[in-house]
Amino acid sequence: MNSWYTTEGAPFPMGVSYIQAEDAYNFALYSKNAGQVNLLLYNSASFTVPVVTKVLDFNVNKSQRIWHCRIPAAQLNGAIYYAYQVFGNPNIPGEPAYWQHFDPDKVLLDPYAREVFFPPGFDPVTACQPGSNVGKAPLGYIPPTTDVFDWQNDDMVKHEGDLVIYEMHVRGFTMGAGSGVDPKIQGTYAGVTAKIPYLKSLGITAVELMPVHQFDPSGNNYWGYNTLNFFAPHHEYAADKTPGGQISEFKTMVRELHKAGIEVIMDVVFNHTTEGDINGPVYSFKGIDNSTYYLLNNYAPNPYDNFSGTGNTMRTDHPVVQKLIVDSLLYWVKEMHIDGFRFDLASIFSRTSETTAAQPPIFGELNADPDFAQVRLIAEPWDAGGAYQLGRAFPGNSWAQWNGQYRDDIRSFAKSDAGMVGTAITRIYGSDDIFPGDLMNAYHPYQSINFINCHDGFTLYDLVAYNFKHNEANGQNNTDGSDNNHSWNCGWEGDINVPADVMVLRYRQAKNLATLLMLSNGTPMFVAGDEFLHTQFGNNNPYNQNNANSWLDWTRLNTMLEHHDFMVQLIKFRKTYTLISRSRFWRNDFVTYGFDGNAIKYGDPSLFYFAYHLTDSTGSGRELYVMINVDWTPQNFTIPIPGPWKQLINTYLGAGQDITLDNPPVINETGYLVGERSVVVLGR
Repeated sequence: MNSWYTTEGAPFPMGVSYIQAEDAYNFALYSKNAGQVNLLLYNSASFTVPVVTKVLDFNVNKSQRIWHCRIPAAQLNGAIYYAYQVFGNPNIPGEPAYWQHFDPDKVLLDPYAREVFFPPGFDPVTACQPGSNVGKAPLGYIPPTTDVFDWQNDDMVKHEGDLVIYEMHVRGFTMGAGSGVDPKIQGTYAGVTAKIPYLKSLGITAVELMPVHQFDPSGNNYWGYNTLNFFAPHHEYAADKTPGGQISEFKTMVRELHKAGIEVIMDVVFNHTTEGDINGPVYSFKGIDNSTYYLLNNYAPNPYDNFSGTGNTMRTDHPVVQKLIVDSLLYWVKEMHIDGFRFDLASIFSRTSETTAAQPPIFGELNADPDFAQVRLIAEPWDAGGAYQLGRAFPGNSWAQWNGQYRDDIRSFAKSDAGMVGTAITRIYGSDDIFPGDLMNAYHPYQSINFINCHDGFTLYDLVAYNFKHNEANGQNNTDGSDNNHSWNCGWEGDINVPADVMVLRYRQAKNLATLLMLSNGTPMFVAGDEFLHTQFGNNNPYNQNNANSWLDWTRLNTMLEHHDFMVQLIKFRKTYTLISRSRFWRNDFVTYGFDGNAIKYGDPSLFYFAYHLTDSTGSGRELYVMINVDWTPQNFTIPIPGPWKQLINTYLGAGQDITLDNPPVINETGYLVGERSVVVLGR
């Protein structure tokens, strides 16, 4: 006797799945408010006329809010792509009609599609207008009956004190001049794979990929923060354009990064989608069940709440949306072997349908699920609607967080803003004012993701070369992007006719900032290209610059080789001196001094220098004495801890002398002249 599921289909799992025992495919789609759902199947010869149209009868093919059916593989008629047609229900109780966006003329993408195909006639304009988008809409890919990838015994990679995160844009990483990869794979997952030897030589231990979820290819958004689908890898980043090729190429990249001991973290955008507000396209969620997937209000002309700054906000307090998010994360962990996630605008998770802050169930669900026990979870703890939850205010207590306060304070200190010494010490110590390690809270310093630069804002070089943003290329009359950059051009704006002494100071300031980052307790992160002083020509918001303005210019690896070599040695230094990065705060192992070896006068706004002694009660036998001078004049520091010491770092010195880990000079003197605007690290 046939199973009921064989006849009617099963409501789970969501999306399309192959049932080997029946040689059949199961399709399942959530829509609470639909009046009718049709499944459309297409082959590779026609994207306008379905080879199969399955009309789902709610008496047979619906369980609660999920529409489903099962089709034997022999009855697909050669179909390899699928989509849905969803009709509205005029009698929806408790919801105004303007909360719905049903349009049976629209071909709709399954939110659970594992791979997205864009037909040759793809046209986003038709998704924004009334009428049909047949042949012009993205389609889901029906997986083959056999889909085996050789993971070669791959397993999750997990770093602790040696974690150094490298934020990377997949396309921009290898698309630019001098990348050295085959032109056929530039800007792709395969391109990243080809550069793994470089990443390993640099010493980083994790890559954080900017959005690789399938995003809208028509949007003017190079960064990719306009997600179309949360399961499929972005198709334009795949060199392999065959069906299934993008998944296989992505898996290969992950597997090979793991072989090199490098974690793979994904930047994920669950706070909004590319469908925008009332004027945006209808690709998927809008046409399937608008009021389930988005936060809506009672303003009929445009009822979309916009806490993301992009037109809409996902309704992450709804159980169906939460399941979508968790299912997506589980898919990337289990099927794609991802090690962690960075959640864009994560404070939106604490937005509810009443637009108030709450303790949303999704945090508890992720914390309780054993499949996430070893997965690295990182929050950007704010949103575009004004929520700022850095530290204890963020509901995900065990998550790591991008520490934007660290970025701003270290930038301000390094450029000699008055009164910043005490704050800089707190940031270097691990930001225990934000992540308190007291009895009640017991946060860990590694929960602070320390960074000076990321994709959003100036690069490290531009931070020391520009006082003002130069975003004219973005087409918004330089009105976009932050004006509060805490940058300093070292006395000359930009790169035209720069005096030689200004360039020397810029190089030193870049070394100072990088050194402070690697000296800080917490988890360091820097953006790809900072190791060879990549420039975006003063553009601090190049979200739409899919061109040489944003692509890494690898020719700078030669012209800025001294800084690159300094960064390699600096990362090696941090890994060697394990007393820096700890699970706990330094506490009694950390003692600060003034330049004279006495206590610091924290209340003195004219103070621009300090020192500290770091020992290791955990037993490594290492210790450091660090002297930092951001004043305009040299300072003669007294070293109160008897030598001998080894001079490991002196950013005032030139290449070959600025960092000397292998044969460091021995320092026996009790005094040390620290040059203006420089950092000296002694060790033993």
